[in-house]
Amino acid sequence: MTVFHFFNCAILTFGPHAVYYSATPLSEYDTLGTSVKAALVYLGTALVKLVCLATFLKVSDNESFDPYQELLKALIGFIDVAGLYFALTQLTHRNISQNHKFQAVGLGWAFADSVLYRLAPLWVGARGLEFTWDYILQGLEANANLVLSISLAALGSLMWLRKNKPKTLIPIIYICAGIVATMPSITSYLRRGLGWHFPEVVGFQLFTSLVMAFISWQLFAACQRPSA
Repeated sequence: MTVFHFFNCAILTFGPHAVYYSATPLSEYDTLGTSVKAALVYLGTALVKLVCLATFLKVSDNESFDPYQELLKALIGFIDVAGLYFALTQLTHRNISQNHKFQAVGLGWAFADSVLYRLAPLWVGARGLEFTWDYILQGLEANANLVLSISLAALGSLMWLRKNKPKTLIPIIYICAGIVATMPSITSYLRRGLGWHFPEVVGFQLFTSLVMAFISWQLFAACQRPSA
């Protein structure tokens, strides 16, 4: 039963990444190499973030919300944006369209995040004797992160690669990218500042990811329309 629970949670956590790759044109255009490169960039970015967090953040004994620490953590979190910029603009990609490029990069980014932060807790905890919903919620959180990562990659693609975008949409693109990039700090405030429980936070992440995906899709479609 414990092994069955582990495999269920693992499929929920990592399965959507494989489904997204196989169910979209990404598999037809063989963009796996782009996703792997993006995952490696993510791992390097995570290492830089870890060093910065260990250097500049103090260890707190309580779980209370510290605005200064959270602001500093949010600023360090923008290293992800720099890494995403490098993955989208500096890596050599096969001859694929901008539409497929940002999806492949976002997919690799999200998969590396799930492996780095969720695989070990899942392996240790989901095989325990006592059933818990935490790892199912963790899988749902990984799904929300997948959608948010692809949305941020889409917004980054519009910011850095799309030159002829409508000027009226530029502030909206940057605001949406800022919201997605600071999502870890927002969820931290919900947990520590407002006392939300893990299921409520995951529900918020799922809802927000769907909203941001819809907005990103609309912005991407609007920027692809020929200007009058």
